[in-house]
Amino acid sequence: MAEFTVGDVIAERTLHLTRESLVRYAGASGDFNPIHYRDDVAASVGLPGVLAHGMLTMGLASSVVLSALPAGTRVVDYGVRFTKPVVVDAETGSDVHVVAKVGAVDETSARIDLTVKAAETTVLVKAQLRVAL
Repeated sequence: MAEFTVGDVIAERTLHLTRESLVRYAGASGDFNPIHYRDDVAASVGLPGVLAHGMLTMGLASSVVLSALPAGTRVVDYGVRFTKPVVVDAETGSDVHVVAKVGAVDETSARIDLTVKAAETTVLVKAQLRVAL
């Protein structure tokens, strides 16, 4: 079982997304909205470019935490608020940087607070994952 101390950073990682990542996620999730793979469609609805799926961003953020914890760690709650999209350039992709810090500990669980940024912009806020102790 992991030991948790409020304020400790338990994981930090930068994940690189490409358009191929988006296509693979679309196939796995069944979300084939063209804003996730077609520049012309994204532009036609006023978006700054092709966007990563929100659930992909959320899933990647939680995976950073879970990969740093012992196998079998049980997540009891996970929530985020989406604030900005992750724009994935056709040539350079996009980097998503995740920092996971212990925010609170009680007798049954630990709350892990996530800072999630792409291009120096916070893309998820109130991103908190609670794990059972």
